[in-house]
Amino acid sequence: MSEVTRSIVLLGGGFSEPEHGDLDEFVIESSGVARPRICFLPTASGDSADYIGRFYAGLGRFGCRLSHLELFRRSVTDIDGYVRQHDVIYVGGGNTANLLAVWRRHGVDEALRRAYADGVTLAGISAGAACWFEACLTDSFGRLDPLRDGLGLLRGSFCPHYDSEPDRPARFTDLVRIGGLPAGLGLDDGAAVWLRNESVRTVRSVKQGAGVHRVTPLGDMVGQVTGPEEPTAPS
Repeated sequence: MSEVTRSIVLLGGGFSEPEHGDLDEFVIESSGVARPRICFLPTASGDSADYIGRFYAGLGRFGCRLSHLELFRRSVTDIDGYVRQHDVIYVGGGNTANLLAVWRRHGVDEALRRAYADGVTLAGISAGAACWFEACLTDSFGRLDPLRDGLGLLRGSFCPHYDSEPDRPARFTDLVRIGGLPAGLGLDDGAAVWLRNESVRTVRSVKQGAGVHRVTPLGDMVGQVTGPEEPTAPS
């Protein structure tokens, strides 16, 4: 029996930003399935109908088999079974703290852990990328603060929108430096990272200069990494 490959794709954009739509193709490639079954989890946006519609419009052009799972208007009884029917679970952006709380209430967190261990690819934008880590920098509480109770599938911390929101790099590096957050990754908008078995495998960019940053207590140690480079995931 071959060993299961665990995959997570962190997205700095996608269908919700038309100029970054090609990053969704990166998700499909990382799944290893030509026409993957992709389930969208819009929990962080409160199951926004508009957001769900944009998911179908954006991913529909790739010919994938699409579905979504709502929790605020929940109709699926067997969450675990439903999640396992898919090749990719794609998590949307929004409020990370609310996302985690709702998932835990409905048992989605444990269903995702089992699916990940079984080889289902996990992917997400913004909050949908931050949730996989032990901790992250979030504006869920109205300002940029640390959140330290992520799912922990990936060690360390995460900061989305690293290059597009001016306060994020300084706040993230300061918190890592003083121990408020563990070492982690900062992801620029327009870039995506594929982690295979918890190690960075590939970085993809659709915007000039966009990449991933490895942040340690000594600062931003790697800077922008684009193209085929394969940096080591934070320890």
